[in-house]
Amino acid sequence: MDQSFYIGSTAAQQQNMRMGIHGNNISNVNTSGFKAEKSRFKALMCQDVRTVERETQGVGVGSAMLASATDFHTGAVQDTGRTQDYMINGDGFFALADLETGEISYTRNGAFSVARLERPTGEVDENGIPVVDEGWYLTDGEGRLVLGTSGSVIEVEDAQAEQPVGVFDFINYDGMRHQQGTRFTAEEKNGGLRNGTGTVIRGKLESSNVDLAEELTKVIESQRAYGMALKLMQASDEIESTINGLRG
Repeated sequence: MDQSFYIGSTAAQQQNMRMGIHGNNISNVNTSGFKAEKSRFKALMCQDVRTVERETQGVGVGSAMLASATDFHTGAVQDTGRTQDYMINGDGFFALADLETGEISYTRNGAFSVARLERPTGEVDENGIPVVDEGWYLTDGEGRLVLGTSGSVIEVEDAQAEQPVGVFDFINYDGMRHQQGTRFTAEEKNGGLRNGTGTVIRGKLESSNVDLAEELTKVIESQRAYGMALKLMQASDEIESTINGLRG
């Protein structure tokens, strides 16, 4: 009975995690450049038992979510007409630099803007105070700077002009770490950074690749599986209570 209760509790927990993934996908159905997450499950420990007829039968202890994989297929084209909106036609990512942390992240969301920011120069004055350089830069709207084709941040001279936004790519995308929103960071197994083959189109954005009908179906599946897991736990508890009552 302990095993059946364990299977039910594990299943409820894992289905709750699955609902969280697909719920997050649904909430980002209108987020430009968002890439949907897909849940992957694996079987837990399986053992062979001998039945009354002396036949060997495999018995498992349920399943658990192994990982969530990102679906990187391209979303639909969204025509915005805005001056500093960009999309990538083909493979690759936009690169964003966080000057405070030194983190470089990658995104397919090209909804950029021009902002006046203070950029550290790496030098200090005679009083030991860091020297900063104020200027207009192309940003993601959250303080990170967009990297250009040369690999350096883009300093904007004309806010209405098209900027030299760079496109960067990796050998494979499997295992890229999904950060907040539409950003990803690369892992060692993604290979070295290289120039992307995709071309930049101005005045357009890539829509989210979330399939709303599929996500709603997955949520319904998870809700029903969650309910069945709770019923299994309840039935196991009732049976064990009955057995304990007979012992008395």
